[in-house]
Amino acid sequence: MEAVLERPTLQEQKVASESLLSFTAAIAKRSSDKVKIKIQESGEFITIPKKALELLSHILSNMAEGKAISLIPSDSEVTTQQAADMLNVSRPHIVKLLEQGTIPFKKVGSHRRILLEDLLKYEAEQKERRKENLQFLAEQAQELNLGYE
Repeated sequence: MEAVLERPTLQEQKVASESLLSFTAAIAKRSSDKVKIKIQESGEFITIPKKALELLSHILSNMAEGKAISLIPSDSEVTTQQAADMLNVSRPHIVKLLEQGTIPFKKVGSHRRILLEDLLKYEAEQKERRKENLQFLAEQAQELNLGYE
């Protein structure tokens, strides 16, 4: 199951932005793993996991920034094109990574499928590697007194 929302309108961005701060503050005050919320129109109380509210906070944050949102269960499989779109690289680059064994995959017929979990793990590793390399370059620039302060 995948829920894809289109880019929010300017009005939706404004509403999301206005509600985000108070919403995030309300979540932070909660120490319990469950949260009871009230549906104002019906007066009904519903208990939901705190993590669901945290997810809603991320959704509001992205909406406030005008970003489209896609919800995909973590055990889902993605195509090479979807993986390329998620990492902002070309599909042939993804195929190369798969064939090199950098990212695990399975074949369904002639099509490659990648577990979303494996793709996100690869993305996190790349982000960490970039961070380490930038730190190394910054330290090297300081040691060589290249004029960066």
